[in-house]
Amino acid sequence: MELHPSTHPPLPPTTEDERLSWLRLLRSYRVGISTFYRLLNDHGTAHAALDALPEIAAQAGVPDYRICPEGVVAAELRAGRAAGARLIYLGTPDYPTQLLDLADPPPMLWLMGRAEVLKRPMIAIVGARNASSLGLRMARGVAEDLAAGGYVVVSGLARGIDAAAHQASLATGGVAVMAGGVDALYPAENAALAESLLDSGVRVSEMPMGLQPQARHFPRRNRIIAGLGRALVVVEAAAKSGSLLTARAALDQGREVLAVPGHPFDARAAGCNMLIRDGALLVRSARDVLDALPAISARQGEFDLRAPIEGQAARPSDMTSDNATSAAPASSRVNTVAKTPPVPPPDRRSLQETAQLHTEILGRLGPAPMAEDQLIRDLARAPHLVTPEITRLELDGRLQRQAGGLLALAR
Repeated sequence: MELHPSTHPPLPPTTEDERLSWLRLLRSYRVGISTFYRLLNDHGTAHAALDALPEIAAQAGVPDYRICPEGVVAAELRAGRAAGARLIYLGTPDYPTQLLDLADPPPMLWLMGRAEVLKRPMIAIVGARNASSLGLRMARGVAEDLAAGGYVVVSGLARGIDAAAHQASLATGGVAVMAGGVDALYPAENAALAESLLDSGVRVSEMPMGLQPQARHFPRRNRIIAGLGRALVVVEAAAKSGSLLTARAALDQGREVLAVPGHPFDARAAGCNMLIRDGALLVRSARDVLDALPAISARQGEFDLRAPIEGQAARPSDMTSDNATSAAPASSRVNTVAKTPPVPPPDRRSLQETAQLHTEILGRLGPAPMAEDQLIRDLARAPHLVTPEITRLELDGRLQRQAGGLLALAR
């Protein structure tokens, strides 16, 4: 089995040369996150992996392979310093360890603002861009009350629900996960909000400095939003929306999903109503979220970090797993969503074998949507081999999920 960074984290770079090598490797052509970790495992250091990469690419059928030039990443680092941003690496103290629940945790993150906010307990709030006035009111109320209870609000700085949640929690800090570069303020209408957030919160991105977001970047951002939060609250979401992709990512990572119901005739409520039908906890106010948090903490093996509920004892600053069993008793309002466990690390495969599997997956899909389990049966492959690659193809924008979770080629 391939070593996952949650159990075998790579040693973070400690010199300028090592930092350049990490960034060059990750920014090189066709080196995704899983390939990045595989190359580090195989070769020990990013510098050694870069030396081996042209030969590996040739064996995978990619002739004349060119590694990301050193000048490109040096320019990115200079741009980050000029913007007041900082690059943190997996394995360093500032890196948010909850992201290790992802199947593909970002090896590096750009930060702008107050990095210490990432050490506080977080709740993610997402929803529709074309939100209703009632949806915006709900997002503001939930975010404000969660912030008052000691929780940091995480969202994506999009228009609509995201912006409302950020605005309502500015005074106590917040986390905005960017789809493009951490300095690429999108949409432009939220530029002032993005700048205001830096006073008490932080902007986060795994993308290169200055990169303008594209459609295929948003699913990657959404998995980070889901990973940072101890729970995810969805306020207005259509049946086909990025918010539902975020909810799916949250479930894959073992996070709790909560949703605000809406009128069945309102298309903006269809996704939330589907989540509640499938077992997500119904949210009428922040009280419902706060009431669920002790049970979430118990199931996640830790005490509440900030004791947001009146009369609740504060969590000691450092608790071991042995103490987890003494956490507060589970609340009666336990979310019964059937959670999918985090995807196990895939078996060790060469770049050529991975490319072949991608070809087989895409070749099986056509204009008519197909159920994921049917696709896996048709491929005659083990589910734990196919599922991570489906997710990567989805994140790369090469396939898409439709209503009911059916898969189809991206249009």
